[in-house]
Amino acid sequence: MENVGNEALEKGRGPMPTIALVDDDRNILTSVSMALEAEGYHVQTYTDGAAALAGLAANPPDVAVFDIKMPRMDGMELLRRLRQKSDLPVIFLTSKDDEIDELFGLKMGADDYIRKPFSQRLLVERVKAVLRRASPKVDGPVAEGSVEKVVLERGKLVLDPERHSCTWDGKPVVLTVTEFLILQALAQRPGYVKSRDSLMDAAYDDQVYVDDRTIDSHIKRLRKKFKEVDDDFDAIETLYGVGYRYREA
Repeated sequence: MENVGNEALEKGRGPMPTIALVDDDRNILTSVSMALEAEGYHVQTYTDGAAALAGLAANPPDVAVFDIKMPRMDGMELLRRLRQKSDLPVIFLTSKDDEIDELFGLKMGADDYIRKPFSQRLLVERVKAVLRRASPKVDGPVAEGSVEKVVLERGKLVLDPERHSCTWDGKPVVLTVTEFLILQALAQRPGYVKSRDSLMDAAYDDQVYVDDRTIDSHIKRLRKKFKEVDDDFDAIETLYGVGYRYREA
C-alpha cells in the first residue's frame, strides 16, 4: 500500500484519498477494505457508530461508508450528528427492503446508497464517483487569480466550487457534495428550468442510478438549510411536472 501511495505522488496526483468504513459486520469491513486498498486508497474501519463519530472527528476521511443498522449508534443517527458539523460525503449501505431508510437518509444529507448484498467492485466504483463529484473540476493549469472567476454570485448567494463553500447574505450554509452540485446547476442559469433528469446528470455519475424522488429529497433539504439562515428564502422554484429553476433577481 505504501508503494501505491509513493507511485501516486511520483505521478503528481498527490496522496490517495482516505475512505472510512463503518459496519458491525467484520467480514464486510475486511473484504471491502481489501478491495479499496487494492485501488490504492487508505482505509479507516469502525465497528459501530459511536466509535466512528469520534474517529471521523479526529481523523477526517475523504469519503465515509455507513451501514444503517448497527448497535450503539445506527447509521442514521451517525449521519445526523455528523451533519451538524461536517459536509463529509457519505454513502449508505442498506438492505434491499429498506426503501424508507434510503429516502430518509438522502433527506438527511447522504450522497449515495448501495443495497446489500453488493459487489465489492460496485462499491469501489461508487466511491470513485463520489470522489469525482467532490473534487473541483479544473481543465488545464490554473492561472494565478483565476479562482475568483469560478466563484458564482447570484444576489445573496455565493458559491465557491474551489473551496466547496456556500454563503447566503454572508451567512455560511453547509452543503453536501450532491446538494452543492444541484444548487450550482440551478444557479448557473437563473430563470431557466432544469428537469429532474438534467439535475441528476449534473449531480450524479453515469454509473449511479437514482429516481425522481431522490432529486426532490435533495431540493427539500436545500430549502430547509437556506430557510435556517433566512426565513424568507424562496430562490428555488418548483414547476410541477417540469422541474426546478433558480429565481431570477
